[in-house]
Amino acid sequence: MITTIEAIQALAPSTTFQTEGNEITGWDIAEEKTGINQPTQTEIDAEQSRLQAIYDNNQYQRDRQYAPIGDQLDMLWHSIDAGEFGDTAKQSEFYTAIAAVKAEFPKP
Repeated sequence: MITTIEAIQALAPSTTFQTEGNEITGWDIAEEKTGINQPTQTEIDAEQSRLQAIYDNNQYQRDRQYAPIGDQLDMLWHSIDAGEFGDTAKQSEFYTAIAAVKAEFPKP
């Protein structure tokens, strides 16, 4: 859930403010320097809804459970080594660099 504070920070990223609960109790006195006026509750609510919609729409990104990058690269290596991408894949910079390290430091 997107908080009121997150919404205010999005509306006024360079402004200092204080809150008590969901109410703004202090706002940067130097508004003339920042050019940002204190947002209304309607503006805060609208921003909170907008940010929540973005968060909700990106749930799939948080749900993805890819294997760690090292494991992915190991799977790629073994697929190339098994010839799954054809013989030309074994000429790739990726394959030859990994093969050189494996040859120099073989698994015990």
